[in-house]
Amino acid sequence: MIEVQNVSVHYGQKKVVDDLSFSLGASELLTLVGPTGCGKTTILQALAGLIPITEGTIKLGDQTVTASKTIAPEKRHVGMVFQDFALFPHLTVAQNVSFKLKDSSKSDHWIELLGLSPWRNARPANLSGGQKQRVALARTLAHEPAFVLLDEPLSNLDAALKDDLRWEIRHALKDAHVPAIWVTHDQEEALSVGDRIGVLKDGKLEQIGTPENCFSEPQNRFVARFLGDASFLPGTLDSGSNIVATALGNAPASPVNGAQGDVDLLLRPDDLSLTLDEAGNGEIIWSRYEGIARLYCVKTDAGAMVKIRCSHENIAEPGQRVMMHIITTHPLAVFDRADAA
Repeated sequence: MIEVQNVSVHYGQKKVVDDLSFSLGASELLTLVGPTGCGKTTILQALAGLIPITEGTIKLGDQTVTASKTIAPEKRHVGMVFQDFALFPHLTVAQNVSFKLKDSSKSDHWIELLGLSPWRNARPANLSGGQKQRVALARTLAHEPAFVLLDEPLSNLDAALKDDLRWEIRHALKDAHVPAIWVTHDQEEALSVGDRIGVLKDGKLEQIGTPENCFSEPQNRFVARFLGDASFLPGTLDSGSNIVATALGNAPASPVNGAQGDVDLLLRPDDLSLTLDEAGNGEIIWSRYEGIARLYCVKTDAGAMVKIRCSHENIAEPGQRVMMHIITTHPLAVFDRADAA
């Protein structure tokens, strides 16, 4: 169990983490995501005891850390997984995983579970990036930490490897029944592996919740934009029916922070349909081929820009006229237009 209450961290006069509060249950995986410099790594370092906190309280099981009462990193029972693997180059896989362990059965368990048995006698120089990261994770879990901190664990790996390895890491953490905080700059990674996700901006936690909640019901426009392609379409909200009327049709609405009247409707690329039509309601500005899909930017006749993702077989070129309709049936977030950034 981890509980962070009103924690701030200063570097000199600069506040890098600002009044951070969240709790983490047993076996829960929290992903922290945000732009470069938002304080993600600083939070991990503060939890690990590598830097002091300026204000607030951190509770790690039965341990309590404050600005005036610190606990050394080696006494926090923390496991850390780094983006650069941090393996001993002169030791074999088995020796890395069992380093300082008296009971080799613990290291053998994780070597087997993470598929490293064929390489147990190999040294890091002879391993792929994915194998090195599995070794680093096995070493961490073999030491039975009270909690695990992962700092951009997949950032040094190629895209083809990331998808499979993210799930291997998640499954291993769940098998270990250990709470973990996973820091990443990759929104897709954060949304897919976390039980909950926290979105950071300038050291402040903008929103924390399930991936589905943060993506579909963002608390502000920053969260909406950061967690995926976001378009904002002007409309008028009928507060009685919670239906918003727009130039592309009506849609069920979920008002954010009491939005009413003139609003902006949050649309994701999959919320719209698109067909070629000379008598349509918009014009293609650009297109991007994504393999299984095509992403279009379309300017509506009313002047709004929206992004639409379609099958790769749905081909349109810049300058062509298209007809668009809102096709989503679940409530979409709407924001007060006066709050537009």
